[in-house]
Amino acid sequence: MHTRLIAGIAFVAVAVAVAAAVQPARATYPGSNDGRIAFGSELEGNVDIYSTLANGEGLHRLTDDPLFDACPAYSADGKRIAWCHGVRARGGVIEIWTMKQNGEDKQQVTSLGGRMTFPDFSPDGSKVAFAGRLPGATNDDVFVVDADGSGLVQLTTDPANDSLPAYSPDGSKLVFISNRSGIAQVWVMDADGTDPQQLTFDAVRKVQVPDWSPDGSKIAYAVGDPGDIWVMDADGSDALPVIATSADEFGPAWSPDGDQLAFIQFDDRTVYVADADDGANRYAVHPLGLQAVPAWQPRGDRR
Repeated sequence: MHTRLIAGIAFVAVAVAVAAAVQPARATYPGSNDGRIAFGSELEGNVDIYSTLANGEGLHRLTDDPLFDACPAYSADGKRIAWCHGVRARGGVIEIWTMKQNGEDKQQVTSLGGRMTFPDFSPDGSKVAFAGRLPGATNDDVFVVDADGSGLVQLTTDPANDSLPAYSPDGSKLVFISNRSGIAQVWVMDADGTDPQQLTFDAVRKVQVPDWSPDGSKIAYAVGDPGDIWVMDADGSDALPVIATSADEFGPAWSPDGDQLAFIQFDDRTVYVADADDGANRYAVHPLGLQAVPAWQPRGDRR
């Protein structure tokens, strides 16, 4: 198994083709209030979810449980967070939960008995897409469920691994990662699972996590190991590296205004923010333990 994936599952219970990785998580939308950044962080051997302002101030602890809590994703109105909660050890059960953005009103959404990761709310908040491996299955698939836990639908049935789904801002599409072409690439499909289309075609594997820009015109995603963050047009054209250093970077999440990207640097397991067009003005958000893939809260009325 891939090195970062092993560390990611042990640390953030994901898979890099599904790893710490990632957000979202995670389309972001315009509104009246600045969004917070949420991320998993390991302190004293336990991974919990925290949020902070983008400038690193106002740290809040959102979960306090001996089980693993990570891969947060905000709803479009910024009022709730979906996340993965369970046993991080290999073979342990991980399910999807939701809570208010302040950590209150925790509710279990799935009870599938497998390893479910990286949820994402539909723009209207009625559904949660996620990926995972059901008990006895040999591959990961993408699922969608009503936010109250009813109406589970399996969207992908290909024998390959399909993971890391994220809704487009208009709710019509899901971007995801799949290795059905032989190597993990970025794909998109209709929100009901139909019409899957491959967007990237080079020989380098794509990893966690893809995310739509707030206006839906672009997709940020991670490439390779050590990873770099690329941005392309939503149709797969004009792909360019925007955060490409000697460090291992992945898990991009757009800022509400579309000007910046939050991401995880695996070398020091710290969340950073940088300009979305060229990676400039990079800074660490908050020095808090070993961190996992971030989500950026949309701006909006959260009263």
